[in-house]
Amino acid sequence: MSTTVEPLPVVLAGARGHGRQHLANIARLQKEGLVRLAGVCELRPLSPDELAGFDGLDLAPEQGPDLDALLASTGARIVVVCTPIQTHTDLALTAARHGAHLLLEKPPAPSYEEFRRMADGVAQAGAVCQVGFQSLGSHALPAVRALVDDGVIGEVRGVGAAGAWVRGEAYFRRSPWAGRRRLDGVDVVDGVLTNPLAHAVSTALALDGSTRAEDVAGVETELFRANDIESDDTSCVRVTTSRGGRVAVAATLCAEVATEPYVVVHGSSGRITFWYKQDRVLVQRSGHGPHETVHGRTDLLENLVGHLTRGDALLVPPDVCGAFMRVVEAVRTAPEPVRLPPDAWRHAEEGNAPRRVVPGIDALVAAGAESLRLYSELGAPWALSTEVTTP
Repeated sequence: MSTTVEPLPVVLAGARGHGRQHLANIARLQKEGLVRLAGVCELRPLSPDELAGFDGLDLAPEQGPDLDALLASTGARIVVVCTPIQTHTDLALTAARHGAHLLLEKPPAPSYEEFRRMADGVAQAGAVCQVGFQSLGSHALPAVRALVDDGVIGEVRGVGAAGAWVRGEAYFRRSPWAGRRRLDGVDVVDGVLTNPLAHAVSTALALDGSTRAEDVAGVETELFRANDIESDDTSCVRVTTSRGGRVAVAATLCAEVATEPYVVVHGSSGRITFWYKQDRVLVQRSGHGPHETVHGRTDLLENLVGHLTRGDALLVPPDVCGAFMRVVEAVRTAPEPVRLPPDAWRHAEEGNAPRRVVPGIDALVAAGAESLRLYSELGAPWALSTEVTTP
């Protein structure tokens, strides 16, 4: 005798901007009968065109600006939160009070204190939270860990990550909180390492096996900005783990040419490179030719549904983000990002989209991931002395 499981009602909080990707994913899972879009929490209701992926529904999703009211009226089992960083904790706790479970967009919070308030409050309410680090759903992660555990590249010497992205000046005007460290006295911490390239940080920590807060012994930060913003757009960090390992991440939004971000595990007899947006892995080791594989990926909302309906293990619970949040806290408490001098960057124009470019930064980012060194140690003339924060 087969058992039919009713689709779980979902409310999406924040359906524009990056939220459009969540909306499309909910539409995909709704077609598979796993979820049902019960509500959309937005200041301005979505138009019929924006809800085109949900054509033919017998019951249109409720819409409104008040998450508390939407949850009371819809009885949603899941809330997807894709709102400004500084709103995450309060919205997560609102959802948990209604007995709803969470897919919470990264970064989960702008400070370690807010992260703990969120995670502890959700747990005390009996709800579960999945944090939206999609790369941690890649099947490449356990595959790389297995290779490392089997000694394929010898003794691990460190983990590096590189992210060279291009963002126009308009990117930092997309919302009032964009490019801000704080807004109206509230922490935001919308920097290159904590938001757009946060996956590089979290994935590097995951491949090192250092995901929990207690796995972090210290964090060194170098934060810079070429754009006219408050936060950082060109930065690097180096984490010292409680086991004595090193995880270094170099990133920029001012690249000369945009490239795929990657994480590399350095071993005594080889290396493993993981392009985490592509789920692509390259193994290079002594005495063997290069070997490349492409892996699948488990969608995090689908995994959350599986956790609630079948008891599947949750892939990215808050505890797995503790080390990442230690890095966020180090960035938050570091001295203000240093404005790069005018001769350290130049204007570029691409299709009427002006942006700022830091000449030579692409090579510096790659060198940071390769050598596990900071910009100042690589000889960047604009880089200042390292700031060290120990959680």
